[in-house]
Amino acid sequence: MLRLLQLELQKLLLNRASKVLIFISFILPFFVIILSSLRINFFGFFTLELGHYGLFNFPIVWHITTFFASQFKFFFAIVVVSMIGNEYSNKTIKQNLIDGLSKKEFILSKFYTIVFFSAVATLLIFIICLCIGLYYSSINEAHLIFRETEFLFAYFLKLVAFFSLCLFLGMLVKRSAFALAFLFVLWILEWIIYGILTWKLDEKTADHIQNFFPLKSMYKLIDQPFQRIAISKAPNGQNFMYDFGVHWYEILIVTVWTAIFIFLSFRLLKQRDL
Repeated sequence: MLRLLQLELQKLLLNRASKVLIFISFILPFFVIILSSLRINFFGFFTLELGHYGLFNFPIVWHITTFFASQFKFFFAIVVVSMIGNEYSNKTIKQNLIDGLSKKEFILSKFYTIVFFSAVATLLIFIICLCIGLYYSSINEAHLIFRETEFLFAYFLKLVAFFSLCLFLGMLVKRSAFALAFLFVLWILEWIIYGILTWKLDEKTADHIQNFFPLKSMYKLIDQPFQRIAISKAPNGQNFMYDFGVHWYEILIVTVWTAIFIFLSFRLLKQRDL
């Protein structure tokens, strides 16, 4: 595994564009979270400090930061599809196979890279959440501090699944721009199918079916925190029902989709004449 990972990292780090995109994909969410935690004075009219609103208190900080950090995954998605596009355009995929790398090892090298960068991104989010939470929150009991850290696992799985989808699309169309376009088409297609289901069935049934779609199931791993924030600020907010947790069946659905994308990527490579 380490040999395959080192091989792929070497390719990425030798590519200037990839290095820049990797840097942005890691630094940008980190920078945005740090910036949002600071006290910002808007030309003397008012001062904004989100920490004073309780948004960085434990345990809600795990939910909020993982949700917003996941919105920046598209930068590394470009890196993933470029990995495949460059392999085909530079003919390195054929050279790797000639040099003794099997097609299974080729796909695994890409998947290990995805897992590695997803793990690094998750570790960075863990560190920044812990630091900001300890600064703003009055909670100092370990079991309360680390409650809801399942959002970190959901964040990690969400990245792995999304990048695995990008890997499959890159294998399917061989071109980076087309792969990203197909990603947008898939998103539109999911909502078209949802609209048809709502029309033919009912909204509740359509919602349940939509949760099995690849992009929607990834999104559902970490539900939006806005309603949770509003409920926490409302009087008698405990009377409102809002299920924002990470559920085992959502994890299972996304895990299955990840396995499908990796398997289909391997099948495409195995059947394709290089």
